Amino acid sequence: MTAAIPSDGVEHRRDDGERLGWIHPDGELYTAVDVLGREIVAHVEWLDAEAALDAHGLAWLAEPGGIALDDGSPQRVRISQLSPAGITVVDDDWGAAAAVGSGMLERSLPWPAPAGLQPWSSTGTQSSTGA
Repeated sequence: MTAAIPSDGVEHRRDDGERLGWIHPDGELYTAVDVLGREIVAHVEWLDAEAALDAHGLAWLAEPGGIALDDGSPQRVRISQLSPAGITVVDDDWGAAAAVGSGMLERSLPWPAPAGLQPWSSTGTQSSTGA
């Protein structure tokens, strides 16, 4: 599920200061949203929302993802920039995206992340599970 950050959302950061996401009130309980704007857990106590964001972490951002191109074919990508202002992904030619100045095609995506941005599975296709 994708969720925008309400004005009453509170940033949750790990010990080194990196933002893991936001927690916002949800009635008398709370909902945690990750840095892609995707709901991680809903209708939980505050400490459970923090624990869910801590467990979700950021390591998954280093892994390749996939998006569907206009013709429906999957494209392997890596996230190069990420903020609530938008997401930039670069085509990943099996690791070549890591090379600075490699001339890879950049694509701008809205934030929250569209549902079509998914983890790349080990079989070389987009996974149907969320990040």
